Amino acid sequence: MTKLLARTLISLVIVLLGLCTTTQARTITDMKGREVIVPDKIDKVFSASYPLTVLLYALAPDLLAATNFPISESAKPFLDPSLRALPVLGGMPGRGRSLNPEEVMALHPDVILAWIDPMGDTDRTLRQFSGTGLPVLFVEMNTLAGYPAALRFLGTLLHREERAEKLAAYIEAALAGVKDAVGSLSADKKIRVYYAESPDGLATECDTSFHIEPVILAGGEAVHHCEQTTHMGMDRVTLEQIIAERPDLLLVQDPDFGRAVAADPNWRHVEAVQKEHITIVPHFPFNWLDRPPSVMRALGIQWLAHSLYPDRLPFDRIADTRAFLRLFFGSDPSDKEIEQLLH
Repeated sequence: MTKLLARTLISLVIVLLGLCTTTQARTITDMKGREVIVPDKIDKVFSASYPLTVLLYALAPDLLAATNFPISESAKPFLDPSLRALPVLGGMPGRGRSLNPEEVMALHPDVILAWIDPMGDTDRTLRQFSGTGLPVLFVEMNTLAGYPAALRFLGTLLHREERAEKLAAYIEAALAGVKDAVGSLSADKKIRVYYAESPDGLATECDTSFHIEPVILAGGEAVHHCEQTTHMGMDRVTLEQIIAERPDLLLVQDPDFGRAVAADPNWRHVEAVQKEHITIVPHFPFNWLDRPPSVMRALGIQWLAHSLYPDRLPFDRIADTRAFLRLFFGSDPSDKEIEQLLH
């Protein structure tokens, strides 16, 4: 009788353990269509890509295990203080500091999230983390229009549905507002934009590149016509090419170049420089347009569309910027801080 009771108790324990395991895990289909078993309650997340990490900054900063890049001093006032103490582990190969899977394992994240790179190899990502034993989920966010779905997917995964819905709704409204304002522009009415990215201004993007998507969304016409062939982009061009393309506007990523180009005698042959039609992209807390592509684009396309066509899209530099930062990053900057951010 005693042996029978012992066997019964052991069987009961096994069943209970099985039930416990079942209730603490679930199967979720990621945005690549893969079924992945994950913990029901996720307390710590590692993101293997810069764009996805910025998205998580907005959605669930308390769950981040690490970052892929150091947070700049200029960005810190606009972000959750807890992010400043995160270790910097890097990202996937070719995206800055190389990632060491053993460092990821040492942080004991519950899941690893990976961006479905529009020009990358997702199998490489799986191989990279195959030895960790951690579940890997892919998130698709290759266009700004895809961000709402990515947010809702992550909201379900992380049990942050309400927060995800607020952020997704903002992005959808921003896209709709910009489209209503500039979507009907005919080709001959669009402002021709040369997108200068490097310190010398001679690197740019093909008009088909995902890096230049915000310019297209904002109603600009990218003057460099070609097909993107690498993830990095930043095609090298000559000043003679730029002069021949006759852009109406220089949209500049490097602030030093943007401030100096008007005084450069070589660039004075570019019509946009002659007219001092030069706009520098804001960079904080993250770049408003690209590098990385991020949720900042939802604000950036409104800012840029207004810059290009002020009569078509109202944009209050102070109030609208503050509203975005308050919603996405929980910060409430002063007017002076926002002016500094814009410059």
